[in-house]
Amino acid sequence: MGTTLEVCLIYNNKVYIGHIGDSRIYRIRSTFIRKLTKDHSYVEQLVTDGTITKEEAINHPKKNMLVKALGCTAYVEPDVMVKGFLNDDVILICSDGLTNMVKEQEIYDYVKEDINNATDKLVQRANEMGGYDNITVIVIQNN
Repeated sequence: MGTTLEVCLIYNNKVYIGHIGDSRIYRIRSTFIRKLTKDHSYVEQLVTDGTITKEEAINHPKKNMLVKALGCTAYVEPDVMVKGFLNDDVILICSDGLTNMVKEQEIYDYVKEDINNATDKLVQRANEMGGYDNITVIVIQNN
């Protein structure tokens, strides 16, 4: 059994990210949302290889099979990256319990509509859509 790990260090208008698994980190900037991390899942590999489409991946039966996770081996190397974090940017860290239930555009809409209550509203929305997994959401705004 393994787990995911998302680490963010924010310093001097940059976000330093460490990532393992299929939880995700997004950056919301003005009018768009961008996924900064790449899922370490079997299905993501199929999409990357061109074997299936992104649309086919949404309901794939092996969607949650991880190819890299924390705790499965003695050593696992995270993806590490540095991204800009401008004034008014938002970092959203979430588990797949959110992204399996709520589409990216809807996540963006909830954050832009009411950032102060976005985490609660997103968890509630994921539960309304089925909520069959743990749902974690963290929102950080650069003011």
